Amino acid sequence: MFELKDIRYKDILKIGHLRIEENKVSILTGESGSGKTTVLKLLNHLISPDEGTVLYKGKDIASLDPVQHRRNVIMLQQMPAIFPGTVRDNLIAGLMFSEKPVPDDRVLEEALHSVYLRKSLETVAEGLSGGEQQRLALARVLLLDSDVYLLDEPSSALDDETADEVISSFLKKAKQKNKTVIMVTHSKQIADRYAEVPVHLEKYNQKIKEAAHEG
Repeated sequence: MFELKDIRYKDILKIGHLRIEENKVSILTGESGSGKTTVLKLLNHLISPDEGTVLYKGKDIASLDPVQHRRNVIMLQQMPAIFPGTVRDNLIAGLMFSEKPVPDDRVLEEALHSVYLRKSLETVAEGLSGGEQQRLALARVLLLDSDVYLLDEPSSALDDETADEVISSFLKKAKQKNKTVIMVTHSKQIADRYAEVPVHLEKYNQKIKEAAHEG
């Protein structure tokens, strides 16, 4: 589905070749600064590489309409946006931005249930805890029904037990619909349990520093 060739981005990331398969759960791991979030941004066409090519279904991402691409390849940032208003307002915000029909409340409540968020649709979203807001954002992403979900530390604000429940449920829903999931996590437990395709990134700028020191 994705193919990265001879990629370099600033002094953050250098990848000779990486292929990411369709309908699989790929999990990116590596120490802080190794470029995990940068990879997601490249796949989402939020940034462009300084060198190299990113392909999506065989086409150079640079040639694709970025708005349409981001509707097909949705990215959930580590600190997701929470909009003023209710839980319902937040759930339908993504659908409205993407010009997709808004489902009835039953479907919205099912999305909340799927991420273990037991809140009324009328709850004020800004009053939720960090972990609850993270789950609300996951439910919003799930409702978009995109081809690809790019998730940047989607369970970082959750305890281990809740994180496992939420990620397991989200991935089950995604797999049922043959979606592609590419997730960044620092959790070894999550990575070991759910990665169908594990991808480990090493810190590129550390290699540059070591090379300069050796020189």
